[in-house]
Amino acid sequence: MSPSRRRSLGTAAVTMPFFAYVAAFLILPTGIVVVGAFLSPTNAFTLDNFKKLTQANTIESFGTSILVSVLSALIGAFVGALVAYALVIGAKPDGPIRRIIVALSSVLAQFGGVMLAFAFIATIGINGVVTMLLQQLFHLTVSPNWLSSLPGLITVYCYFQIPLMIITFLPAVDSIRPQWREASESLGANTWQYWTKVACPILMPRFVSAMLLLFANSFSAYATAAALFSQRSIIVPLMIQGAIRNEMDPGQQGFAQVLAFAMIVVVAVVMVLSHLFEKRFAKWQ
Repeated sequence: MSPSRRRSLGTAAVTMPFFAYVAAFLILPTGIVVVGAFLSPTNAFTLDNFKKLTQANTIESFGTSILVSVLSALIGAFVGALVAYALVIGAKPDGPIRRIIVALSSVLAQFGGVMLAFAFIATIGINGVVTMLLQQLFHLTVSPNWLSSLPGLITVYCYFQIPLMIITFLPAVDSIRPQWREASESLGANTWQYWTKVACPILMPRFVSAMLLLFANSFSAYATAAALFSQRSIIVPLMIQGAIRNEMDPGQQGFAQVLAFAMIVVVAVVMVLSHLFEKRFAKWQ
């Protein structure tokens, strides 16, 4: 066997587990959802499942999901970008402060679900630690329903959105060369001109791409909202949960797959936009 043939077989052997994983946990579930959206309870082709997408509560849930995703992505993107910039200008690349913050961000970006909801409930819930301290020290009362409101949900989502933005946007800020600012100043440019003419055009594609990633991350989040809103389906993932658990109407199973299919379409559009911005950013590398 020739060396090139052995290398090809070795490459295939290494990549095969990855493609098997993608097929089993991404392609197959997506295919099941897409096919199921067009099937009736008797497994016949139908478009009746899509009729419920025009109902007022469905439209409201999609609107709420998009609103929560947009606001949490905007807050997470701007705060995370500022932290990333502060790390670049205020901490050494191999210093302990930067390594600690990056490590914490990597962990917190994956911290969600029921544990995150419990952490907020134990902190600022009805009998949370911070809630009791505010009452005892400053006589301030936190609304018992605040965590189960849209501002509360957005705040909880920002807990993992900001760290995700830090680890995503930090390499882009690192790519800004100090020599570019020195060259701009030597040509007579001030700070405003440097940022608007040099730095922002370079960072903006990556910033928008990262913000779209945050939008998709928030739009598809489920477990945290399910723990905070146990009785209300205010966002699409919770509406899918309610449709799946409905045992009285068999048609709800198809509706759940239609909702999941619609979410796949939204996330796919966002990912395509993110890819386009990434391609534009690649020209500056």
